[in-house]
Amino acid sequence: MFLLKKVFQLRDKANPDLEKPFLDHLEDLRVMITRIVLTLVVSMLGCFAFQDDLMAILRKPVNEVWLTHEQGLLADDIDAKTWEAAKRIERAAAGLDDTLAPHFLDRFDSPTRELVATIRLLRAVATLPESQRAEFLAAAGPDSPPAARVTTLLKNGASPEIDLRGNLQMMSTLRPTEGFMLSMKLAFFAGIIVSFPLLLLFILQFVLPGLHQHEKRVLWPALAIGFGLFLLGVSFAYFLVLPRALEFFHEWNLKLGVANDWRIGDYITFATQFTLLFGLSFELPVVVMVFVKLGLLSYETMSRTRAYAILAIVVIAAIITPTPDAFTLCLMALPMILLYEGCIWMAWFDARKQLRDEQNEERARMERLLMASDETEISEGSDRDDPWDPSACEEGWREGERTCPETEDETKTPPQA
Repeated sequence: MFLLKKVFQLRDKANPDLEKPFLDHLEDLRVMITRIVLTLVVSMLGCFAFQDDLMAILRKPVNEVWLTHEQGLLADDIDAKTWEAAKRIERAAAGLDDTLAPHFLDRFDSPTRELVATIRLLRAVATLPESQRAEFLAAAGPDSPPAARVTTLLKNGASPEIDLRGNLQMMSTLRPTEGFMLSMKLAFFAGIIVSFPLLLLFILQFVLPGLHQHEKRVLWPALAIGFGLFLLGVSFAYFLVLPRALEFFHEWNLKLGVANDWRIGDYITFATQFTLLFGLSFELPVVVMVFVKLGLLSYETMSRTRAYAILAIVVIAAIITPTPDAFTLCLMALPMILLYEGCIWMAWFDARKQLRDEQNEERARMERLLMASDETEISEGSDRDDPWDPSACEEGWREGERTCPETEDETKTPPQA
């Protein structure tokens, strides 16, 4: 209720000539909420038709984490798919007796058999203490896989027991309806991104009603800038921040010896909230410049309270980040701080522009006053120098001091006594 009261006060301050009672404010609020809900429903239904593509887009950062992880584990001459296939073959051959195992391995080509032998030796070496591994590899004989290759795999952390994903499970659900609800949630978040310009327009129409014609012309570029900043924040989170955050959490869990059994529902919630919050945080310049235009903020105030603003940004980032770790907090707070610094410079340029416009307006006003003063003096001087006064014509005729023209071409002179 306190926040709603502040919004109503902002409406009245932005439009002092358009005062409304409280019930009219509530009616405008109802209209705005209705428009937003209808827009979200339509955009959500449209995005639901592309749920497979949306799921593939959200799974891409996890696949990048997997590729980065596998690249660090394997040697340069081993392909990830070949490694996984060789591990399955090695496990199948280990369950056969000594007579069937060779016949089973003969069905595969020579590089695959060599990789299976490497995995078998790696399994044996991994069970030994580190002090005995070098002696065991030296005694393996010339027919065994190269000891340097096995040593490299051990050093990189490759294990025949754990796949390259580090037990990363992405398609597990715990409830029958979880998959359908996840599709609905994904379509909802995608609908927010698609319909964000309209949502921002409805909110601005509620907060700033009764706009003048020139203000309406400025509103559309502001909406375009706001939507561009929102897409920039979403792209920044999706392409740069989210893969690095997932890789950080993935590697951290592996160091602790914890398997990354990530549920698809938890991951989608984390990824969508992460990207949307970054998109909203990039709207900071739009919000700040609106406050500057309304007179609630100024360049001097923002510059003087910069330290308090940075502290507030860090606190807000700590509250709205989907995870409580300091790594994610810094990834969100740093762009917001840079954007706030940019807002200070934009407010400074805007203040200079307003001051320049005021000076030009004052100069034009003074020029108009000087021109009006000169015209007045000229008019008064011409009245004083004019020798002809029609009201004094008869008196001048009688006194013999004036001549009165009868026509444009001739005049009469009074007789002399």
